[in-house]
Amino acid sequence: MSTVETASFCGHCGGPTTQAGPAAQGDPATQGERPTSDAHLGCQQRLAMEPPRYCAVCRRRMKVQVTPLGWTAECSRHGRVTP
Repeated sequence: MSTVETASFCGHCGGPTTQAGPAAQGDPATQGERPTSDAHLGCQQRLAMEPPRYCAVCRRRMKVQVTPLGWTAECSRHGRVTP
């Protein structure tokens, strides 16, 4: 069984990255979602240098381990996130 999971939460702060809008719900091109403003621009810049702290699918706090060689992040429901 395969499921398609889309990122709907910010990996840095855990806030929602998309919002369902009433005007966008019927539009197949947007699939019922519209991007928020530039609220997560700073988060995106931080994620370029830091590992994610929240799961982008379920918003759970992840177990993160930082080593001199890199980092690993693991969600209890969705598994490992790789850089």
